[in-house]
Amino acid sequence: MSVDYRATVFLPQADHFPMRARLPKREPQTLATWDEMDLYGKLRAQSAGRDKFVLHDGPPYANGHLHMGHALNKILKDVINRAMQMRGYDANYVPGWDCHGLPIEWKVEEGYRAEGRSKDDVPVTEFRRECREFAERWMATQIEEFKRFGVEGDWDHPYATMSYQAEAQIVREIGKFLVSGGLYAGTRPVLWSVAEKTALADAEVEYHDHTSPTIWVRFPVIKAPTEELCGANIVIWTTTPWTLPGNRALACHPDISYSVIRVDETYEDSLAEFGERLVVATDLLSSFVGEVGIKHYVEIAAIDGKKLSEDVVCNHPLREAGFWVRSPVLPADFVTLDQGTGIVHIAPGHGTDDWLLGKQHGLDIPETVDENGVFLEHVPLFAGEQVYTPKGKEGGANRAVIDKLREVGALLHRGTLRHTYPHSWRSKVPLIFRVTPQWFISMGKNALRHKALAAIRNTKFYPPDGKQRLYDMIANRPDWCVSRQRRWGVPLPIFVHKQTGEPLRDPDVIERIATVFEAEGGDAWFDSDPQRFLGEAYDAADYTQVQDVVEVWFDSGSTHSFVLEQRDDLKWPATLYLEGTDQHRGWFHTSLLEASGTRGEAPYEGVLTHGFVLDGKGHKMSKSMGNVISPQDIMNEKGADILRLWVVAADYAGDVRISDEILGFHADAYRRMRNTLRFLIGTLHDFDPSERVDPAEMPELEQWALHRMAETAQVIETGAQGYDFTTIYHHLYQLCAVDLSAFYFDVRKDALYCDRPDSLRRRACRTVLDRLFHALTAWLAPILAFTAEEAWWAHGAGPEESVHLRQFPEIPAGWRQDALAAKWHKVRQVRRAVTGALEVERAEKRIGAGLQAHPVVHIADDALAEAVADVDLAEICITSGVTVTREAAPAEAFTTDDAPGVAVVVRLAEGEKCQRCWQVRPDVGSDPRAPETCSRCADAVTHLGMAAA
Repeated sequence: MSVDYRATVFLPQADHFPMRARLPKREPQTLATWDEMDLYGKLRAQSAGRDKFVLHDGPPYANGHLHMGHALNKILKDVINRAMQMRGYDANYVPGWDCHGLPIEWKVEEGYRAEGRSKDDVPVTEFRRECREFAERWMATQIEEFKRFGVEGDWDHPYATMSYQAEAQIVREIGKFLVSGGLYAGTRPVLWSVAEKTALADAEVEYHDHTSPTIWVRFPVIKAPTEELCGANIVIWTTTPWTLPGNRALACHPDISYSVIRVDETYEDSLAEFGERLVVATDLLSSFVGEVGIKHYVEIAAIDGKKLSEDVVCNHPLREAGFWVRSPVLPADFVTLDQGTGIVHIAPGHGTDDWLLGKQHGLDIPETVDENGVFLEHVPLFAGEQVYTPKGKEGGANRAVIDKLREVGALLHRGTLRHTYPHSWRSKVPLIFRVTPQWFISMGKNALRHKALAAIRNTKFYPPDGKQRLYDMIANRPDWCVSRQRRWGVPLPIFVHKQTGEPLRDPDVIERIATVFEAEGGDAWFDSDPQRFLGEAYDAADYTQVQDVVEVWFDSGSTHSFVLEQRDDLKWPATLYLEGTDQHRGWFHTSLLEASGTRGEAPYEGVLTHGFVLDGKGHKMSKSMGNVISPQDIMNEKGADILRLWVVAADYAGDVRISDEILGFHADAYRRMRNTLRFLIGTLHDFDPSERVDPAEMPELEQWALHRMAETAQVIETGAQGYDFTTIYHHLYQLCAVDLSAFYFDVRKDALYCDRPDSLRRRACRTVLDRLFHALTAWLAPILAFTAEEAWWAHGAGPEESVHLRQFPEIPAGWRQDALAAKWHKVRQVRRAVTGALEVERAEKRIGAGLQAHPVVHIADDALAEAVADVDLAEICITSGVTVTREAAPAEAFTTDDAPGVAVVVRLAEGEKCQRCWQVRPDVGSDPRAPETCSRCADAVTHLGMAAA
């Protein structure tokens, strides 16, 4: 009686973990199951008493659907939190939102404009209510979208900067600066948006290409210590002609050399005049005369910058037309030779450097333009002219100034320049520097700068260069402007005495305001009698109630105080802040300043930054370019786990590219890793712990596999400590796709499928596979959060309800055997030579499968020969036999650079094909109980009781 040998082969059984993942359908089901089992609650209960790992969430803005930048940021946070949880920490994640500020106001105002209304026609509290409702709607939407990424966190109790508790705490935080004297009212230039009619923080500014007019202007010298300078014209160059009405000085660098030249000949269209004397930087002379059309000139004097800035005074170029201003020449280190003339016109109301230089030398700091960018009535000649319209179009100010300069003979040349220029991140209109009364936190008062710099030195940065970047920003930044002329925000809790102009610095008043806000929110500031906040100690009639709101970067910079400090399930300072690299000037920056000013140290122990998301060609994504990729579309088509692979696969310390081609590559990598898990599940479907073999009794190949697990465990630990999940991912991919699927599994399939169940080799292999399954599902869980869970449930391998309730396995140190690994590295070199030779034979159709072959392997290299001396190469190379010889190889032998010193000649194996294992062996048919099999398979069939009668 013949035997159906297929029934005696132990093939994998993994139908419950299909090769086709169908992630878009399966992942929402997994999310529902996590919700039903209260996975978050179980994680918190499991973690009680552990050391806390707190990744404090930088608040995204509640005003739209999530984009790829959100996906990169939130998934990376989730990968880190899950890994830290599985390393034995209590890694509670509390998501949060930024809810105040200009973008939300702008959206609500858009609705008003569409209806022909103005927000000025709406009561403040009604407008604020609409802003709050807008933010609430988008918070709810974004919560569901973040969950779909697979992000685990306290979604039922997130934080929001617009919560009454948060608004009250922000009042207390700003109040600390007020009471300590660090908060003051001042007039200085700020970046101003004429569209939004408010000052903007650095982090709210984008830089785009912009075409500006350029002018070279004469400033006549009326006082100088040398005869050559008297009567000469110092020439300046500027891209902002409209700032000239605010000019109050000139600046030169004390270490730059300057030349006084006499114009002897000009080109026809030049505005330069024969015989006039001009002063410019010597190193810029050549480019200068070419620009302004001077054909011939004579250098009549040279003067260094130090001398030029000593007792030299010019008239304003429009003095005769009504600007009765004199402009002294001052020394300034910020003057460069990059372009222009090496001499800068100083308008203290229109630039930070100008303002600082003006303050240093006691210059008048005029206010020339209003909130609409329109010249004020007191400005001679140009009152009513506008710099930019609310839609960002150029007004008439530049043209009016240039025309007047030409009319009075002060204009030497004009042109245009295409350059980067600051724009509002919301309205996209160009910005202006405008001097306005604002509220500032002093960087010098209470040693804030010193404290912040010290805190940076005590903080770990990932990557390390972020430390110097933030340090330089803090070292050089001006005082912090924290007031905004808007409505939707936390009101500045300030009362100013009408007679003295001094703010009220009373902690009791601050606490009274905060207490009211905790119960009613910031709206109370606008609809309450001021006396309610002042109490009995002060008379409201003596004070002006400030109507500005706190800038939103102070809101988010204060989150540590109302999240980390006020929740028992978190800690202060946070273990880690993680955001995009732009947050060195944003959230990292303002959180550092706020905490350093109120607590004397940073609110974080570490700072990790990632880059921006770009398209496949390295371009920024924009709707106008049509290159925007939506994370929702990716998840609907491929699944969130593909998105999660994309996050960790790239070096996220830099910019990260995404495209259909890149996602296709990650989908292929995912399939390889999934197939690794599928093979493990299939071959372990009936595994019993009683099968386990002690590592010391295992064959070398199994010991090598355990060594690779030990190596991987070290990579996981080192990578997790440094938040380097890119290295972790690539190592896991190499392990799954190359070391396991393409080598270890490939070699051991024969033993797994065909050995007797009680054979040492098969039992040892299954022991290793069991260990691998438990380790891989844990190691992959932070990255492939859905797939690792699916595999864990499919195999039913442990008591935990979820793979995410597990911890990373402890791998015995004894499993690591570097000498054994070195030996098997050489074995695999020889194997690559054999498999290469087999591929050639298959391509030539001389064999159909490797089991038909019996290669002869010529090894000239002593180390390689020694490595394979006690190894069954036929088993390793998956052939029916191998002959190893030290004899010289024939000329036609196959060689490869991967295995120098190895040459292979492929011969056909002798014998018959075993109908069970398909090896070609001479002993096929030797056992009458299974006449069509080799002796190994006949023994297995007999053991199974399925031999022929």
